[in-house]
Amino acid sequence: MKHAEVKNKIIETASFLFYKNGYNSTGINQIIAEAGIAKATLYNHFKSKEEICVAYLQYKNMNFLKDFKNFISSKPQGRSQILAIFDFLELFYQDKDFNGCWCIKTVSEIPKDNEIIRTEIQAQKNDFIAVIAKLISNNLNEIKIEQVNSLARQIYLLYESAVGESHLHQENWPIHESKNLCEKIIA
Repeated sequence: MKHAEVKNKIIETASFLFYKNGYNSTGINQIIAEAGIAKATLYNHFKSKEEICVAYLQYKNMNFLKDFKNFISSKPQGRSQILAIFDFLELFYQDKDFNGCWCIKTVSEIPKDNEIIRTEIQAQKNDFIAVIAKLISNNLNEIKIEQVNSLARQIYLLYESAVGESHLHQENWPIHESKNLCEKIIA
C-alpha cells in the first residue's frame, strides 16, 4: 500500500473505533490490530494518539460538511434550505452507526487542559456556525446582517441539542421539536 493509503486506513479505522467506543476506550494496539498494520507503521504516520484523534476529528468533519452541503443544496432555496438542517440530522440519526456528536463525545473524554484537541473541536463548531450563517444570508433576505450571527448561533444550539438529546433518548423527537423551534425563529 502507498503511504497515503496506509495513513487513510489508520484514520478510517481510528475514526470507526473512536466514534463507536470512545477515545479513551480505544487503544493504540486496537487501532493497529483493526487496521492490520505494524506498530512502527502507525508511528511512521502519527507521533501520538492525540495526533490520530485530531486526524479523526478532521476526517469526520470533512465528510460531515461535504454530505451536509450536498444535502442542503439539493433543497429549494429559502426557508426550506435552513429547515433542511434538521432533515439532514434526521438521516444522520437513522444511520445504524449513529452515536451522537463525535466532537462532544471526544471533548467529554479529554482533560480540560488538552488545548490541541479542544482547539480543533472549537474550530469545527465555529466553522459549522459559519456555514449556518451563510445559509441564512443566502436564504433569508429580510434578516439584517447584524442579526445573522445571532440567528446562526441559535440554530446551531438547536441542532446540537437535537443531536445530543436524540442520542440520549434513542428517539427522534428532539430533532422534530428542534426543527419546529427553528421554523418559529426564522418565520
